[in-house]
Amino acid sequence: TTLAVLMNAYREESVEGETEGRTVLALHPSLAPIKAGIFPLVKKDGMPEMAKKIAADLRESVTVFYDDSGAIGRRYRRQDEIGTPFCITVDGESTTAGSVTVRDRDTLQQERVDAGKLREYMATKLGA
Repeated sequence: TTLAVLMNAYREESVEGETEGRTVLALHPSLAPIKAGIFPLVKKDGMPEMAKKIAADLRESVTVFYDDSGAIGRRYRRQDEIGTPFCITVDGESTTAGSVTVRDRDTLQQERVDAGKLREYMATKLGA
């Protein structure tokens, strides 16, 4: 049964304008071992500190993974490959307006969410 679930969730997608495809493990969010990846856009301007604070806060309710290595696109791809349903990015607007970008693995849609309301947002998205 486990192999069937994994095989059904695995897919490779071609990405227009790129030589490398996108590998996705589209596990249902309730089955994903890591619920969200937390990334600072760059390693300066207070972004890593804010991202680490968000990661610590969310860890109280869901499993998250903090990553600040490499380009943001590669960080997204790594999380797509392991089935993480959401990626939360702390960017320049985050430090001034207090909101973050949340990216959905399956739709690739991004939306701004108030950093103080991330727990509620994640609970709603994960059906908790």
